[in-house]
Amino acid sequence: MITSRVAPAPLDGSRDLFALDPAVAHLNHGSFGAVPAPVRAARQRLIDEHDANPVRFVTNAGLWERVAAARATLAAFCGADPDDSALVANATTATALVLAAVAPRSGDEILVTDHGYNAVRLALTEVAQRHGVRVVTVPVELDSTDAETAEAVLSRASERTCLVIVDQVSSATAQRHPVGAIAAALRERGVPLLVDGAHAPGMLAHPARGLEADFWVGNLHKWGFAPAGTALFRVAPWWRERMVPLVVSHSQPDGFPAFLEQQGTVDHSPWLAAPTGLSLFERYGFDTIQRHNAELAAYGQRVVGEALGVDPTELPDPGEHVSMRLLPVPDGLVTDHDAAAALRNRIADELAAEVNVMVWRDRAFVRLSAQIYNRAAEYERLAEGLPALLRK
Repeated sequence: MITSRVAPAPLDGSRDLFALDPAVAHLNHGSFGAVPAPVRAARQRLIDEHDANPVRFVTNAGLWERVAAARATLAAFCGADPDDSALVANATTATALVLAAVAPRSGDEILVTDHGYNAVRLALTEVAQRHGVRVVTVPVELDSTDAETAEAVLSRASERTCLVIVDQVSSATAQRHPVGAIAAALRERGVPLLVDGAHAPGMLAHPARGLEADFWVGNLHKWGFAPAGTALFRVAPWWRERMVPLVVSHSQPDGFPAFLEQQGTVDHSPWLAAPTGLSLFERYGFDTIQRHNAELAAYGQRVVGEALGVDPTELPDPGEHVSMRLLPVPDGLVTDHDAAAALRNRIADELAAEVNVMVWRDRAFVRLSAQIYNRAAEYERLAEGLPALLRK
């Protein structure tokens, strides 16, 4: 666990790359990301090009070749084969595609952990109600070792398990999970695995490389500096013929990945602009950004935790390279998701700080993120104001 009492030095010019309101401490990058100025400019040029002649942009300007080139660049960044990959809007879309391909039937089981994303849980609830599928939720403790996490998941897989879904880095708990070991073990059993890598691209280096999962998806718009609506969906070759597009359009006869990417009037500018965001990793160095963000998140967790009187041993350690951290909220203050949203809004309104407030296992946590535009003073200011706000 990173415990340094000294915050990492700011990266030169990093704050000026973003149009974020300087009066607000933006400590919730993990929810929706933030788009750097060069990416915004690249996307605006694409929108202008489209609007000047929409017919030419879609039909005569090599749009699909440009999409394929963007996919290849983003796939290389994630450590995936571009031929096994497709661009989709987000991890939730990919989850729907996987569920359609797996086509679970009555009596089947889908295995998830209790760290899973809410939209995924809702999708599984819908499948369970429609098709008589049983959703098995595996409890995984905060600060579990990799071996303990893998054992918890694998011990619940059975001959009825038609799909396992595990977060690479969970949104709810900011915890990194050993998806490589889980994937290898499930491959031997012939059980399909979807790795929800929504937070992985840009946080972890080449998160899909060497991963023996049947499906992997990563959002580029969280930590990869892409516009919203950009995700890479990798599908193992033996599943391609079973993919079912959620919308059938003109490229249906072309198969994977075209029939997922070529959806008529969908705005393709986020995908085409996304590779520009990778220039920031070239400018500063991936390892430098990764280390800066992980260390700054740990620093923020420590200084705010100290202000709240939290025992340092109770501060969850999310795992190596994770740039989000949890802080437990005093018991009794937040008991449900509505109360969590209300507290988040109060922190935003009264302290001018954007954070996330999560409820997990009936316990509330403040989730802090760190990105290259953040500064130590923002966490220190939150530490000054949060204890009094919580006492109200």
